[in-house]
Amino acid sequence: MSRKKIATVWLGGCSGCHMSLLDIDERILDVAKLADIVKCPIVDGKEFPQVDIALVEGSVTSDEHLREIKHIRKNATTLIAFGDCAVMTNVTGMRNYFPLQEVLDTSYKNAISNDSEGTMPDHPALLKLNDKVVPLQEVVNVDFVIPGCPPHADTIFYVLFEFLNDRIPDLSDVKKLKYG
Repeated sequence: MSRKKIATVWLGGCSGCHMSLLDIDERILDVAKLADIVKCPIVDGKEFPQVDIALVEGSVTSDEHLREIKHIRKNATTLIAFGDCAVMTNVTGMRNYFPLQEVLDTSYKNAISNDSEGTMPDHPALLKLNDKVVPLQEVVNVDFVIPGCPPHADTIFYVLFEFLNDRIPDLSDVKKLKYG
């Protein structure tokens, strides 16, 4: 079996899924025997490389996220929606209940403004937010879903280990969801 390449990405989310990934603890060594983690929020690679498995946390909230998820899809053999934000927008999607301008005014108006009237700045550091937050599958084809907010570490390990061993995980058994 050849070594696989794994990438993890965090779009519009809270990083909780990545914290659960870290909770697989010493089992990361079992993953490392089969794969190289070539991109993740703590690996400072600027370009997204060709990978066998991409775990994508978070939803698509901005123009940057839209470009990024399309690029990831082109470069990943298997794309896994990692957690509930990636699957159904979860907390990040709560802003869909408000007009975008109201969200921007509430979030940024008092922090940065172009003039005394408090109009929205055109600042390069600010993401260009999309009108609506959308889950990954509304933008790209998703191959597998790891549910949860955040997913349980045992579930993450089970899914990774199955894919790394060229098997499709079966999450229908509650014991596998909790205990791997």
